[in-house]
Amino acid sequence: MDKNQLGVQYMQEGKWEEAAKIFNEVIEENPTDPIAYINFGNVLSAVGDDEKALKFYEKAIQLEENTAAAYYSAGTIYFSNDKFDQAKNMFELAMKKGLHSSDNYFMLGLTLVQLDQGKFALPYLQRSVELNEEDAEARFQYGLCLAQLELIDEAIVQLEKCLELDPEHSDAYYNLGVSYAFKENTAKALAMFDKALEIQPDHLLAGHAKKLIETAR
Repeated sequence: MDKNQLGVQYMQEGKWEEAAKIFNEVIEENPTDPIAYINFGNVLSAVGDDEKALKFYEKAIQLEENTAAAYYSAGTIYFSNDKFDQAKNMFELAMKKGLHSSDNYFMLGLTLVQLDQGKFALPYLQRSVELNEEDAEARFQYGLCLAQLELIDEAIVQLEKCLELDPEHSDAYYNLGVSYAFKENTAKALAMFDKALEIQPDHLLAGHAKKLIETAR
């Protein structure tokens, strides 16, 4: 196992100091290795030092402009700090540089949703699900995007698949309820809201939606 791999293993185990020490050694031994800078940036990001992490990603890009992972990692930081335009730019650059992973498609789709560009987000979220069919959260976000575009039948399919993967996903039950309410199937909508509240009793949206339906009956 080389030092980069050892550092990644430390990260997976949550041993941030050990990981930082290893990546620092790699950089000292080979200061032109962009992967070590990306890995060190990921450690910094994990411990909350986003500003410094971005500098390491920038350094990796300076060393090798086609290092797609650096753009992706920078994008996740911009996304988590609500800088969605910069995030979109980074995820798109990562794709142009060859990163066609489910995670990159997912994050680009999610970013476009945040920018109120659901129609553009849809194919990226769809591709994310195609590449990783077992990702419950990708299924959920894809279903949500379909629902927001009023593609209700398609949304229901994805939300149900999300629940097959994660039966405790209260937001998926809530949004299924909304979808069934949209189709005027109040009995099924109520059942979904009840299920959301069973999993998460303080689910305010589900509680409110349930009251609305019960009051209207």
